[in-house]
Amino acid sequence: MTSILKTTDVNKQFGGLAAVTALNVDVQPGEIIGLIGPNGAGKTTSFNLITGVYKPTSGKIEFCGKNITGMKPHAITKLGVARTFQNIRLFKEMSVLDNILVAQHMRMGTNLVEATLRLPSYLSKERRIHECARALLADKPILLADEPLGALDAITRAEVQQWLRATIIGSSATLIMVTHDVDEALLLSHRVVLLAEPAPGQPVSTAASWPGWFADDRPRELLLGDPAFATVRRQILQSFADSGSGPNPGAPR
Repeated sequence: MTSILKTTDVNKQFGGLAAVTALNVDVQPGEIIGLIGPNGAGKTTSFNLITGVYKPTSGKIEFCGKNITGMKPHAITKLGVARTFQNIRLFKEMSVLDNILVAQHMRMGTNLVEATLRLPSYLSKERRIHECARALLADKPILLADEPLGALDAITRAEVQQWLRATIIGSSATLIMVTHDVDEALLLSHRVVLLAEPAPGQPVSTAASWPGWFADDRPRELLLGDPAFATVRRQILQSFADSGSGPNPGAPR
């Protein structure tokens, strides 16, 4: 099976600073990846490289077998790579649905005159998008979500995690999610990938990965109390400790 996203020895330097070194991630269609790591490990920079915001200093990025290394962000978006940001900026005077429609606008296939005059051709496409708005995420081959639950309180986070699991199960969605919450990464992912600094003075790289518990449909409380879950959790936290920085360990027991 062709990988939906593959990075091969991707590096990014800003002057003398190695922001990302030897990023190697191979994502299969329908896979949910939890991307974790200490502050400064290059998680957001990795997203910027994949989506064309930054051009890699070296290495190769492929989407569905196509080399997208160095392509412009709008071209990568058109291929089907969606991305969210840590700092959410919405049009506050617009509804949730209207904010969603903004993201879909580039796919309407209309021009400025049709949109300004709201000609029948434009209105027809707008109605069709209204019908499809709820399925926007499912239409995207892959979504890169940068700390999507970062601003929520613990109770709301748990509720949204359950909703995400229910929404993703049975769909063909592929998701890479950055989070500082180890429990969140394990509960919502098929696989957890750690970006860490392996030794003092060494550049950040893809250090290790662990299986996630996304496919396990047991209640959250049972999963958190599973000895195997606790073992993997300890391994990840130890890897953070070895890198000199600690994540949010997750919801208190």
